[in-house]
Amino acid sequence: DWFATELVRGTIEHLEEVDERIRRHAEHWRMERMPAVDRNILRQSVYEMTHEGTPAAVVIDEALELARKFSSEESVHFLNGVLDAVHRELPAPL
Repeated sequence: DWFATELVRGTIEHLEEVDERIRRHAEHWRMERMPAVDRNILRQSVYEMTHEGTPAAVVIDEALELARKFSSEESVHFLNGVLDAVHRELPAPL
């Protein structure tokens, strides 16, 4: 599907910026130590929030749904905290 392809493309193109935002808020977690599924859910979600204009609440809800399906309950809480922190640093929508 076109949107999924664009999310992947955009995430890859902006990977350094996206990873820096994640690092700032993933206290005590190096990117390399995160489970790959969690790291990639975070990456796609941060990109979508910062570049696609999708409302943060929608992005976070979708990310947590993916984590519940493909990761652990601990990861759900971790992802929620990181994504909420990223959301709080973004300018308010007009």
